[in-house]
Amino acid sequence: MFFLPLFDNNPTSRTPVITRSIIVICGLVFLYQFGLTEQMERLFIFSYGAIPALITGAEIRPNYFFDIPDSATLLTSVFMHGGLLHLGGNMLYLWIFGDNVEDSMGPIKFTLFYLACGIAATFTHIAIDPSSVTPLVGASGAIAGVLAAYLMLHPHAEVRVIIVIIIFVRWASFPAVVVLAGWILIQFLSAPSSLAEDGGVAYFAHIGGFVAGLALTPFMRNKGHPLFPSKAEEAHYYEYKEDDIEENIGDDTEHLAKHDHKADNRLKVLDRRQMKNAFVERYRKPQSN
Repeated sequence: MFFLPLFDNNPTSRTPVITRSIIVICGLVFLYQFGLTEQMERLFIFSYGAIPALITGAEIRPNYFFDIPDSATLLTSVFMHGGLLHLGGNMLYLWIFGDNVEDSMGPIKFTLFYLACGIAATFTHIAIDPSSVTPLVGASGAIAGVLAAYLMLHPHAEVRVIIVIIIFVRWASFPAVVVLAGWILIQFLSAPSSLAEDGGVAYFAHIGGFVAGLALTPFMRNKGHPLFPSKAEEAHYYEYKEDDIEENIGDDTEHLAKHDHKADNRLKVLDRRQMKNAFVERYRKPQSN
């Protein structure tokens, strides 16, 4: 069986600038890799990927690698990917879940949160095999932290997934807690088998990023955003946010006239909510048999 999230029914109150920027950066880095010769791409990955043996000092950095500190690869590796499916899967998860987490933290705290989870994921990977000379690349660990934050902040948000069982394909909707709990369970079940592999999927990095997300979210969330809210609490929180936006739009006419661009931005927020809800409803109804 295979399942893949496609979108959620959880509109945001602001444009997810950081989430979109990360997606663009990862895409541009991959395009750059794609344009290199096979030999140069290999050198690029080994130079900017996180190699445990170099970071721990078990090995000395070869002089033909690009000249950057080994510690810097804790960050550079987070924006690199090993293939198109690797990139596409990671960016899909970030696109679906990153905007709401950024909305619940704010852009600055979200940036710090994302990078911290990525670094924590890499250190977890290093702890499993500190002498490994295989480079670790990918945003999966950082995104795992984002998934943990989404689980804590929006557990009842509806996530639309596609389920493939052999030749049977079906669309279905599940609460985020079910989708994300299923994802982390797969990581734990798959992690032991990865110990015998040289390369492949770094499941322990995913687990490390997820645990870091669980630990950091209580400190990074916006004030007033509940942790593990009930369905009623979650609905009440977003009703409050929508009411606050609408109230601000309806404030003093003279003040809005002086700041027309701000009023336009708030109206766009409400438009995005209505459009996204309509989109979800449109594709939910055919499955209600």
